[in-house]
Amino acid sequence: MSKKIYDVIIIGAGPAGLSAALYAGRARLSTLLIEKEKDGGQIVITSEVENYPGGVDHESGSTLIARMAKQVEKFGAEKVYDTVTDLKLDGKTKTITCSKATYEGKTVIVATGAAPRPIGCPGEKEFIGKGVSYCATCDAPFFEELEVFVVGGGDSAVEEAMHIAKFARQVTIIHRRDTLKAAKSIQEKAFKHPKLKFMWDTVVTELKGDGMLGSMVVENVKTGEKKEIVAHEDDGTFGVFGFVGLIPHSKLVEGKLNMEYGYIKTDEDMKTNIDGVFAAGDIRVKSLRQVVTAASDGAIAATQAEHYINK
Repeated sequence: MSKKIYDVIIIGAGPAGLSAALYAGRARLSTLLIEKEKDGGQIVITSEVENYPGGVDHESGSTLIARMAKQVEKFGAEKVYDTVTDLKLDGKTKTITCSKATYEGKTVIVATGAAPRPIGCPGEKEFIGKGVSYCATCDAPFFEELEVFVVGGGDSAVEEAMHIAKFARQVTIIHRRDTLKAAKSIQEKAFKHPKLKFMWDTVVTELKGDGMLGSMVVENVKTGEKKEIVAHEDDGTFGVFGFVGLIPHSKLVEGKLNMEYGYIKTDEDMKTNIDGVFAAGDIRVKSLRQVVTAASDGAIAATQAEHYINK
């Protein structure tokens, strides 16, 4: 009995991978979705999703992903939980080697995503979604008239701080140096912003609270002086947004696909430099990393995979 060769193999069951599996399954392509841990990617830790078109009231990241996964199941895509250890992408048949088994496919969609680089202090993990966030577009509205601290000093940190300032009472940028790394044009806007303050030469060393983030300890890297910042008693909490970079999950394809700063380069049809290999979602070079753009990428990748197979 010959080994099954799938039409489409999708690596990663975040919004991009689930969207690709939905479109591929609905197109009656034999589809395999490989996920190493749990469905959803970054969005599953989000307690409330307000900016996904057509989302239900009080939608959370986990409920949105559960509905996506149910749709994928409805249209017949197979799913396995396994860890990919190697990829052979050249040739007409692609080989995906995992810890438990090896799979073959005519096309591959890489949707392994990226993760925010952590601030790196005790308490950070415990307060994700309870005061700690890495996405201003997702979570800034939840901090209406509260105090917010943004950790970082690059373009993203400063631009996102100005976005958060549309909602927050005050935003303080915490940077470990005494000058920002952001472009001069961005810095000029930030220094003129009435709601922005700056805490120089400083790092966050601990986050504390009872259920919700209530205080944080910061340290001056030059003097070693530490102080604890406590939420205003009328607020009960404050926000800490980390913008110290993303970590793309791209080690598997290093040296195999064209990359830029760890992200996979594609064209607008999600095609990589290898025929029959596509990338979708946060793993690819793009300007906006959100659930809605990941879902769009996945739909395009699956549709283009179908075109490739038909040809």
